[in-house]
Formats: sequence, structure tokens, C-alpha cells
Amino acid sequence: MTIDPRLQRWFDHMEGDRSAESLRPLLAENATFHSPVVHTPQRGIDLTLAYLTAADTVFGNGSFAYVRTLVDGDNAMLEFTAEIDGIHINGIDLIHWNADGLIDDFKVMVRPLKAINMLWKMMGEQLEKQAS
Repeated sequence: MTIDPRLQRWFDHMEGDRSAESLRPLLAENATFHSPVVHTPQRGIDLTLAYLTAADTVFGNGSFAYVRTLVDGDNAMLEFTAEIDGIHINGIDLIHWNADGLIDDFKVMVRPLKAINMLWKMMGEQLEKQAS
């Protein structure tokens, strides 16, 4: 089975250094990030990059893994699992690519509630560090 090259670029980022430098070329200038804990969509490449980079740090303990992938045209749904501080996390990344093959919409959904509360705190800390 052949993997969509756009999705392969995402996997390469996730399996590599997960740096902002490897992530930025994957994102469209008008990219939007939808957080599981922030109501307002975060619009623009800089905010999307900030949130995804913070998530890379929070989930960087080696337990993060994609367990199911669905691709339909310009959309992908990637189910993931991870464990942080003894809490099992299950979630999905919904990705949309524009006509140029760049991510222009990225939505994250997470369960259970205990995981959402923990991630809200940890993501907030990472975003504060980035802003300093």
C-alpha cells in the first residue's frame, strides 16, 4: 500500500526531530489550528506552528503512536495514543491539505476528560515558555 506523500511528510516530521524547522515547510501561511481545549481557532502559520510545536514537546516522552490512519482525498484522520504521567490518552488529528499539498487545517480531539485537563495545563506551560 502506498502512503500519500503529504501524509508521509507528516510522518517523517513526527519520526524525526519534531522541530519547528521541519514543521514550518509543511504548513500553509493561512493554516488554522483547532485545539481540544481552546474554543477559538488559532489562525495563521505562526499560531499553528506554536501549538503544534508545544504539542510535540508535551508528547515527546516516546509513548506517542499513531494507531489508525484514514485518508480521503485532501483529508486525513490519524488516531493516536500516548501516556503522560500515568494517564492514557486517546485522540485524533484531523488534517486538511490545500491544493499545494500544505496543511491548512489541523484539528485535535482528545479523550478522556482527565487527559484533556492535563494537556490544557501542560500546553499552557509550553506556550508560555515559547512566548518568553
